Amino acid sequence: MFISCDNSDKKDNKYEFTNDLVNETSPYLLQHAHNPVDWKPWSQNALNTAKQNNKLIVISIGYSSCHWCHVMEEETFSDNSIAKLMNENFINIKVDREERPDVDNIYMTAVQLMNGSGGWPLNVIALPDGKPLYGGTYHSKEDWEKVLLQVNDFYKNKPEQAQDYAENLEAGIQKVNQIQNESSNKDFIEEDILEIFANSKSKWDTIWGGNSTTQKFMMPINLDFLLDYGTVNKDSSALNQLKLTLDYMALKGVNDHIDGGFFRYSTDKKWEIPHFEKMLYDNAQLISTYSKAYKVFKNPLYKEVVTKTFGFLDRALNSESNTYFASIDSGLEEGAYYLWTEEELSRLVVNDFDLFKSYFSIDKSNILAGQKYHLIKSNNDKSFTKKHGLEDSAFLKLKSEWYKSLSEARYNKQLPQVDDKIIVSWNALAIIGFLDAYSAFDEEEYLQSAISTFKSLKSKAFNNNGLIHSYKANSKKSEVFLEDYAFLQKAALKLYFITTEDHYLQFAEELSDIIFSEYSDSEGPMFTFSKSRELIFKIIKTDEGVMPSANSVVAENLFLLGHIKYNNEYLNRSKRMLQSIVSYSKEKPDSFSNWNSLLIKTVYPFYEIAVVGENAEEQLLKLNKYHYPNTLMVGTTKQSLIPLYKNRFVEDETYIYVCKDKTCKLPVKTSDAAINQLNSF
Repeated sequence: MFISCDNSDKKDNKYEFTNDLVNETSPYLLQHAHNPVDWKPWSQNALNTAKQNNKLIVISIGYSSCHWCHVMEEETFSDNSIAKLMNENFINIKVDREERPDVDNIYMTAVQLMNGSGGWPLNVIALPDGKPLYGGTYHSKEDWEKVLLQVNDFYKNKPEQAQDYAENLEAGIQKVNQIQNESSNKDFIEEDILEIFANSKSKWDTIWGGNSTTQKFMMPINLDFLLDYGTVNKDSSALNQLKLTLDYMALKGVNDHIDGGFFRYSTDKKWEIPHFEKMLYDNAQLISTYSKAYKVFKNPLYKEVVTKTFGFLDRALNSESNTYFASIDSGLEEGAYYLWTEEELSRLVVNDFDLFKSYFSIDKSNILAGQKYHLIKSNNDKSFTKKHGLEDSAFLKLKSEWYKSLSEARYNKQLPQVDDKIIVSWNALAIIGFLDAYSAFDEEEYLQSAISTFKSLKSKAFNNNGLIHSYKANSKKSEVFLEDYAFLQKAALKLYFITTEDHYLQFAEELSDIIFSEYSDSEGPMFTFSKSRELIFKIIKTDEGVMPSANSVVAENLFLLGHIKYNNEYLNRSKRMLQSIVSYSKEKPDSFSNWNSLLIKTVYPFYEIAVVGENAEEQLLKLNKYHYPNTLMVGTTKQSLIPLYKNRFVEDETYIYVCKDKTCKLPVKTSDAAINQLNSF
C-alpha cells in the first residue's frame, strides 16, 4: 500500500498512511492526509502525471464543514481495498472547493449536466487531459468500487467512445459558462423588470416563505431583490412574501436561537430541521438582508437576528487579526452539539420549564431520532407574551436566563471543528454586512468591525498590487478570483459611502484597474472567473446562487462609480453587461437576482444625494436609516473636485444636494428636508 515518502518531515508515526495532502493547510485536505489513497492536491504536476501515465483522474471535491464529505472519507476513502484500486488505476486529486472555486465550478457544471443536480462531496472521473467522463456526489464504498471498475474498464476497452463522450460534455460545460453577448444598445424598460418579477413570483411558497421546494436554502440576494422591488414599486405582495420568509427563517430551526447564526439550509419546507454546518458567506449576507429589512419593517425580531448573528461571527469565527474563519462544521455526530433530550432541558432550565417547552415547541410531534429536540419557535415574542399574559421585560429576563444556561451547557460538549481559512471574498461580504447593520442601528461596534476587517484584509491579502483568495498560518496559496476583487471593491465603496474617507474610493478605483487589466474577456463585456489558464477552458460565470456572481457585483460597482465620477466608460460597461443578462433573467429570475436589483436601478429613476460639509458623515447616517435602493448617498467634509461635490463646499456649513440626471434641487440643511425632496422629485 502506498505511503508517500515526500512527507517524512511531517509524518506522524501513529498513522499507517500519509499522502501528499499532509503538506497542505486546508482543514478539508488535511482530513484526508492519512487516507491510504494516494491523494495529490490540485496542481499542474498532478495533471501532467496523469497525461504522462495515460491514467484517468479522480477529482474529489468538498469542504471541511460538509457532513457527507466526512462520511465518505471514513467509509470509502479510508478503506484499503478501495485505496488499492484507486492508486493502481487513477491519479487521485483532492480539492477544497473553498480554496479553488474555479475547479469546483467546472466539475459541478459537468455533474449537473450529467445528472440534473449536484452537491458535495463532488466526485468526478476525468480523462488524463482533465475532461470529465463520470460524475456524482456521495457514494457508499460498494457503489464507488463499482463506478471505479466500470469507468476504468470503459476507458481501457472503448477509448474513442470515452473521448467522444468527454468532448461532448466539455462542449456542454463551455456553453453553460458562456453567454450570448447583446449587441443592441437598447434601453431597458419597466416591462423587463415586471416580467422578471412575475416569473419569480410564480415559484413562491406563500405558506412558509421562500420558494416551493422540499429543501430550503436561505437566498439573501433573492430576498434583497424582493426588498428592492417592493420598496421601489410599492408592491405589497413582494414585501409580504419577503416578511413571511424572513419571519420564518428567524423563528424556525434554521436559526440557532441559543448562540446565533444560521445553519446552511433546511432539510424541510418549514425551515425547521437543518443540516447543522454554519458558513461565513451566508451569515454575512443575512446580516445585510435583515438590517435593510429592519429599515422598512421596523421589526424588533430582525434587530435581534442581526445582533445574535453578529455575536456568533464575533465569538465563533473571529480570528486574532479581526478577520473571519470560513465555517464551523456540524460536529462529530450530525447536529449533536445543537440537539437536546427533554431530560437535559429540564435540568438546565430551572425556571418555568413548561413555559420554555411552549416557547420552543418541545412536544412529541417535534421529537427527532434519539429522542432529541431541536429548538424552534412557533411565534414571535410579542404574540407569545400576549398569549401567556407576560410582561415583556420579565420575559426578556427569563429568556436571557434560558439562553445563558443552554449556551454554557453546550460548551461542555465536543465543539464542532472550525475551518480556519480566511477567504477574502467572504470576509468582504462580512464587511458589507457590518456596514448595513451600522447604517440601520447606529451601533459603533459594527462600523469598527468593518474598518478593522478591511484593514486586516488589505494588510495580509493585498500586496504587489494584487490579492490572494485565501490564507491562514503557513499557507502557500496564491490563487485569486474575480469574486475577491469584486466583493472587496463593493466593501470599499460602502466604507466610502458611510465614512466619506477618500482612500476607500481610491482603493475601489484601483481594484477597477486590476479587474479591467487582468479579467477582461476579449469576446464580450463580462469578466473571467480567474486569470489562470490551467483549466480545460475559461469560465465566465454570471448565474447566481447563495452568493451573487462576481460579474453582477462588478457591474453594480461600475454603475455606482460611474455615477460618483460621472464616468461614462464605467456606466456603459455596466449597461452592456446587464444587456447580456436580461433575457436569461426572464427565464430563470432566481438565478440572476443581483442582476435584477441592478436592473431596478436602471429601469426606474436613479437619484444621487451628495452631502457636502463638516457634518457630512452625521447627515449620511441619518439618511441611511431609510432604504432607498435607487439612490446613491455620498458625502465629503472638504473641498473636492469630484463632480458631485465640485464648487459646493462652504466653510462651517453642511448642505445636502438631491439630484437626478445631473440636475439638482436647491440645497437643504437637514436629512428630513432631503428625504422630502427625494420623495417629491
